Amino acid sequence: MTEHAPMSPSAMRPDSTDRTLTVVRADEARHPHVAIAGDTYTILVTGADTGGQYCLVDMYVPPGGGPPPHRHDFEEMFRILEGEIEVTFRGEKATLRAGDTANVPSSAPHTFRNVSDQPARMLCLCSPAGLEEFFLETGTPVASRTAPAPPMTAAEQEAWIAKAVSLSARYGMEFLKS
Repeated sequence: MTEHAPMSPSAMRPDSTDRTLTVVRADEARHPHVAIAGDTYTILVTGADTGGQYCLVDMYVPPGGGPPPHRHDFEEMFRILEGEIEVTFRGEKATLRAGDTANVPSSAPHTFRNVSDQPARMLCLCSPAGLEEFFLETGTPVASRTAPAPPMTAAEQEAWIAKAVSLSARYGMEFLKS
C-alpha cells in the first residue's frame, strides 16, 4: 500500500467553486449515445465535467464487438458490469467477467472483444479526458444506450477507418495492425 505524507491544509489547492457535483444516470436522454466500431458508447462524464482529469463512458458491446488493436497516451480502466469481454494486452489474452476491473497503462497495445453470445456492458474511465471527444467526433449518433450500431457498407467502414486514423494523433491514439 502506498503511504501518503500528511498534507497541511495550506498545501492543498483551493476548492474550485466554478465546478459542480456531476450526477449521472446512464439512461437519461441528455447523454449522447454513439455507435463506434459496432458498439454503442454512452458518454456519461466528460472532461468538461472534471476539469480535464478524466472521462467516463458506458460501453455496450454486442457479441463480436470491440475495437481494433490500438494504444494511446492515457490510462484506461474497464469495469465489467454485465457479460464478459476478452482483453488482449501486449499479446496476452484475459477474460473479464461481470465484477472484474482492468487497468490498461498508457502506451500499451491492447484491444477487447466480446467473444460470447450475449451483450456485454462496461464502464471505461480514461485519464486524462479526451477519448470521449474522439468518440463524439467519429461516432454515429444512435437513440439509446443499447441501440444497435447501424449497419455500414464496406465503403462506409473504409471511410470511418480513414477518419478515425486521420484524427488519432490529435487524440493521442495509434491504431495497430491486427
